[in-house]
Amino acid sequence: MKNVLIINAHTHYPFSEGKLNNALIERMSEQLKNKQYDVRIQHVEDTYDVEEQIALHKWADTVIVQAPVNWMGMPWKMKKYMDEVYTHGMMGELCAGDGRHEDDPKQGYGTGGLLAGKKYMLSLTFNAPKEAFNDESQYLFEGASVDDLFLPSHMNFKFFAMEPLETFVCYDVMKNPTIEADFERLQQHIDTQFS
Repeated sequence: MKNVLIINAHTHYPFSEGKLNNALIERMSEQLKNKQYDVRIQHVEDTYDVEEQIALHKWADTVIVQAPVNWMGMPWKMKKYMDEVYTHGMMGELCAGDGRHEDDPKQGYGTGGLLAGKKYMLSLTFNAPKEAFNDESQYLFEGASVDDLFLPSHMNFKFFAMEPLETFVCYDVMKNPTIEADFERLQQHIDTQFS
């Protein structure tokens, strides 16, 4: 049996209660359990123990972060979780410092990760339409992809030597939602990434 930690990064706002993110997590969890995965879920709004969260990251074969995109990044409670859990994990649990050595301190930054062989996946919900990405004529992202926008998140996991699974995205969820189609795409995505 393989182990999956799903982190629910949703932060409650009056206009965004987290129903879609919860539904995505519920569907992922059910599908993975049907594939004989052991699944644990941590919501960043719930109380958590830093040591237990580090132990869960070491236990998991794959970490999935389910997050709404807030101001072009992770919600602030996810950032707080990362600041608390991942910073503590730098003390030899998730990585051995930043990977540099005293004999050549200008080389090897970011190579101290201790979670080699483990994977991670970002699953994101956007107000932005799909057409806003990968198109240089678009005003805001100017041709950037979702993964370009989330490069800092990818680098955080690479810092621990984790490998990415393909990012899953639900677009335009507030003004032009296609939720049932998103659920179908999610099922296909999980089947492909967790075969």
